[in-house]
Amino acid sequence: MDFGSINPALLIASIMISATPILLAAIGEMVVEKAGVLNLGVEGMMITGAVVGFAVAVTLTSPGFGFVAAAFAGAALSLVFALLTQFLLSNQVATGLGLTLAGLGLSSLIGKPYEGMKSPPMPKLDIPVLSDLPIVGRMLFSHDAMVYVSLLLVVAVWAFLKYTRAGLILRAVGESHDSAHALGYKVIPIRIAAILFGGACAGMGGAYLSLVRVPQWTEGMTAGAGWIALAIVVFASWRAGRVAVGAYLFGGVTVLQLNLQAAGANVPVSLLSASPYIITILVLVIISARGVHGAPASLGRSFHATH
Repeated sequence: MDFGSINPALLIASIMISATPILLAAIGEMVVEKAGVLNLGVEGMMITGAVVGFAVAVTLTSPGFGFVAAAFAGAALSLVFALLTQFLLSNQVATGLGLTLAGLGLSSLIGKPYEGMKSPPMPKLDIPVLSDLPIVGRMLFSHDAMVYVSLLLVVAVWAFLKYTRAGLILRAVGESHDSAHALGYKVIPIRIAAILFGGACAGMGGAYLSLVRVPQWTEGMTAGAGWIALAIVVFASWRAGRVAVGAYLFGGVTVLQLNLQAAGANVPVSLLSASPYIITILVLVIISARGVHGAPASLGRSFHATH
């Protein structure tokens, strides 16, 4: 096995790219769950965002418009979930699973004409001075804009939930929707806003797969990324920083196993392919076991105003 063929600088840069779609989907889902809603439709929203973003980017030859369209597509699909669970009080688990199935079927239908096409290139956002640094510049400061958007989103969500009044209200709704309602807060509109945000983030995460990481449309290309995002939120104890760590852990193991395959590692390919999922879950389980669990008390419970 030739370890010399693995370039450390390229490896780190690849990890940042690999982690971005998971991070976008996971941080959005964390906000949704902080509001007390369990949306298992992340995979469906990601694959819908992937195909809609790709279709718009190819049609308009603009990846930027593709990401915007993907955000709207993910939010639109999540709105269906919101209407069913918040107004019709349908079961959140069953509705989320249905959303995933609907997204997979819809993406297959929309994506047929775009199979085999290449997406327009996403320009790199070279940060002045920093991108010119030897080794580190290429690793950390010469990526596309969405890599940095995902990291800024983590910081913004953390600050929003911890330091703002609106974030406190959202957390209050997730902890006890009855108490929040008694204090005069509009539980359902707050939850719908969180659901739409999570859908938009999942859509952009899916678009990152089809516009940057691959970059082309392939049916079923999310390959369980939405489920990994859901797992990361739970095992990260609903903390933004841990969500980022989990996403980068998954991205790191994914890239590493691909590099090991290319270097001729004497390990079955099927085991290497499964390793990102296995290692990520095991490490995050250990992390969560040592920390304080932070599941919102009203997570998954439907709210119905009685007065």
